[in-house]
Amino acid sequence: MNTLMALLRRPAVAVSLLFIVTVVLLAALAPWISPFDPDEQFVEGLTLEGAPMAPSTPYWMGTDLLGRDLLSRLIFGARTSLFIGVLANGLAVLIGTLVGLTAGFVRGWLGSALMRLTDLMMAFPALLLAIALSAIFQPSVWIVAMVIAMVNWVQIARVIYAETVALSARDFVAVERTLGASSLRILFSHLLPHLLPTILVWATLGISTTVLLEATLSYLGVGVQPPTPSWGNIIFESQTYFTSAPWLVFIPGAAIILLSLAFNLVGDALRDELDPTLKGRR
Repeated sequence: MNTLMALLRRPAVAVSLLFIVTVVLLAALAPWISPFDPDEQFVEGLTLEGAPMAPSTPYWMGTDLLGRDLLSRLIFGARTSLFIGVLANGLAVLIGTLVGLTAGFVRGWLGSALMRLTDLMMAFPALLLAIALSAIFQPSVWIVAMVIAMVNWVQIARVIYAETVALSARDFVAVERTLGASSLRILFSHLLPHLLPTILVWATLGISTTVLLEATLSYLGVGVQPPTPSWGNIIFESQTYFTSAPWLVFIPGAAIILLSLAFNLVGDALRDELDPTLKGRR
């Protein structure tokens, strides 16, 4: 609660939290608050020339090239983008934590093998690797989430590994070993609680990265496939109308940027509040 109040005292972070909560509520309540079915094509949603309609009533954000309501597709797209962002980042944090914690605590050949695997994964450009994996598997919401998780866990693993190595050398761990504490007790009762602030910060910051990566994959056509709406494939479908109907690109693009910025601001603020090494510098 103290951390939340400290975050709310920062205007930029408070606005970011409000925006995140708004997007989450829109995504959760999409079937009830969306003005139209996101896949419904309206004849009157196109001009006489067959072009998308500009924002006006009853289509407050205009229509797309098939005459579908853009606002409805954005609301349902928020559900898709958030689901993938949270699921992919959750898997990445889980994998990275397990790998880093095991490598940093066990050490030896197992730790070396895990960290060499991490180094090998870091050697591949994340976007190219994600595109290759998406091309191999049949793209779907679940596959995209797993692909993003497979390329995003390495940074978390390196951070957790470094902190685990440092914590394992602390006196309280040596005392626990002397008293006969098991490795599992040391891991879950002493090391993991010290790592929770770092895990929480990465869990927040990582959502920004996964949302951006999902949008990039969908824009490139190897992410979420139509007709399922996501903010990335809305831009992909509408890119040919960039000059004649710019709202089809600018509105979902702005949504992606604002959501990523909001998670970054909240994550940075959490790091400032939870990292004891930074508290004395503010």
